[in-house]
Amino acid sequence: MAMEKGGECEYNSSTEGGLQEHKSQSPPPPSSDNEENKISLKFLVSNAEAGSIIGKGGSTISDFQSRSGARIQLSRNNEFFPGTMDRIVTASGPIDDVLEAVDLILNKLLDESYVDNGGDVGPRSKVRLVVPNSSCGGIIGKGGAVIKSFIEDSGASIKILPQDDNFPGLHDRLVIVIGTLGEQMRAVKLILHKLAKDAHYVQNMNVPFPYAAAYAGMNYGPPNGVGGRFPNIRYHQNKMESNSEERNNSVTIGVADERIGLVLGRNGRSVMEISQLSGARIKISDRGDFMSGTSERKVTITGSERAINIAESMISKKVATVSDR
Repeated sequence: MAMEKGGECEYNSSTEGGLQEHKSQSPPPPSSDNEENKISLKFLVSNAEAGSIIGKGGSTISDFQSRSGARIQLSRNNEFFPGTMDRIVTASGPIDDVLEAVDLILNKLLDESYVDNGGDVGPRSKVRLVVPNSSCGGIIGKGGAVIKSFIEDSGASIKILPQDDNFPGLHDRLVIVIGTLGEQMRAVKLILHKLAKDAHYVQNMNVPFPYAAAYAGMNYGPPNGVGGRFPNIRYHQNKMESNSEERNNSVTIGVADERIGLVLGRNGRSVMEISQLSGARIKISDRGDFMSGTSERKVTITGSERAINIAESMISKKVATVSDR
């Protein structure tokens, strides 16, 4: 069955083989002295990958929980990490159980996406860990000494993305780990053991899904290369307020880097045409300046609500043309 708690879904076996969803009861009190040794790790997966992890009737995730001993949760299918179209997986329990759960999940995703070419070296893939900004310094270490040692010891590439200032209230960063499955797991183990020694991380690791309230309804599926849509918000008298009543609203959408040329056009003609016809101002981020955790360029549209809607529709159609051929 599926249980929701704090904006997250937890899947367990159902006696009827189906998948049911209901509000969870209050969590039980700690039942053993091992409670203080438990840890949580969060990482991102696509919506399709989330479905694969859950399995038919929740069978796969129930199997993974039974085999690993860890608790595995996913954010709801419309709750994404800000700046992405990806859901959050949380694995909780003793460190060894959490690592086993992550290994089972990454193994399954790799098996479903990898075609064996007969090579001796395993495929390299990417896993994106979600880590509080306050804990990233410990992973980096003085002069980058800790992260360098993790890279050397694991053989994986490890990169910590800067905090995305486009989303007020977001206090997490993405730690990108690239390598073979073995390299990834060695790196994840090193990082997780480091986080387990961070008192702030341990105290805050079980905070309910933090993004649902602030960003619910601001994302939609990526139609033909167009990613998330995020109304830009401002602070006023210590309250977050939408600019919806002002004439100059602003939203930021993500467009796949390889398709941004369709929006720009030769010598910028397409984006100029869209701006003139819609009445909106359009700004495209520089090369390498992506929506957090993606390879999507930021396209910021400013103007009246009507102008924004027209410009957004024109951009979507421009990007969609490559998929229609």
